[in-house]
Amino acid sequence: MTLATVSWALKPPTEKFPLGYGKIESLGSLGVSSLLLAGGMLMGWSAIVDLCHLYLPAVAELMEQLHLLGHGHAHSHQIPNIQAAWLAGGSVLVKEWLYRASKSMQVIFGTWLSLIRDYTALKVAKERKSSVLESNAIHHRVDSLTGIAALLSIAVSNIFPSFSGADALGGLIISWMVIRAGYGNTWTSLVELADASFDSEIKSKINRAATKVLKEQFPGHSLQVRYVQGIKAGQNYLVDVEVTVPGDWSVDKTKLVEDAVRARIGEKVRGARRVRVRFLPDDSSEQDFMGEFVSPSVSARSSPEPDEEDKHDHNHQPSSQPNGNGVRQRK
Repeated sequence: MTLATVSWALKPPTEKFPLGYGKIESLGSLGVSSLLLAGGMLMGWSAIVDLCHLYLPAVAELMEQLHLLGHGHAHSHQIPNIQAAWLAGGSVLVKEWLYRASKSMQVIFGTWLSLIRDYTALKVAKERKSSVLESNAIHHRVDSLTGIAALLSIAVSNIFPSFSGADALGGLIISWMVIRAGYGNTWTSLVELADASFDSEIKSKINRAATKVLKEQFPGHSLQVRYVQGIKAGQNYLVDVEVTVPGDWSVDKTKLVEDAVRARIGEKVRGARRVRVRFLPDDSSEQDFMGEFVSPSVSARSSPEPDEEDKHDHNHQPSSQPNGNGVRQRK
């Protein structure tokens, strides 16, 4: 899922998808993080049930009467075999190595041979602000932490046999780790799909890059970056920059400014996919992009719809009927 969504999201824009396919990656991230969230909740519920059977039998019986428990749930508890600790310890070492290796390695996107999820890099995910890559990399860290919890619960169960709930308690801790990681990435994906603006750090980078190129290439002019906004779509940033220019500047001059700003932002801000520049006269009092939205006072009902006008004109077209002499007369 990770590789498929990332590969698809990197495709260039088309006429049908003029803003690109970045949201496909956001959907992939939502899928990966939702699986983590759902899995963690199921694990937590199973651990709670086990703890209730061990220490709160009355609550467990009430849950059974309310049909909150499956009919096949076992009431007996067995201490995990100490040999399982070797598997848990080995899992911790392998997953921690994968997590640390993924922080320093570079991910190869250009081939389907990189389907192995262990090569998803957290470093690249952070640099590219890719939520699906980050979800996949965090999954390795969650596996490592859950392995530690499992190792401790197995050891405690064997060292203190009377503490029969150690295994279930370890499962509850593991489920909390999984839910915490899944919830964070699920929320990030949902916000991204809702077209929320990107963080202030990216806005500052864009502002600095645009301001610097204006000073370098257009010295002596009162050019100023007034406002920066945009949305994030997968690894792509769709940027809007508002620049003030002298009111008497021609379209050709503003086009030079636009090209310079777009090129510099593309060079300095990783992931900037589309840069749209909006120009305002330097004496304008408008502060942001709200002026681009249609005013709430403007309604489509204030003027006839095009199809209504056409229908109205069609009904008033002159018609003719033949008279008794075979000559058509206009009505």
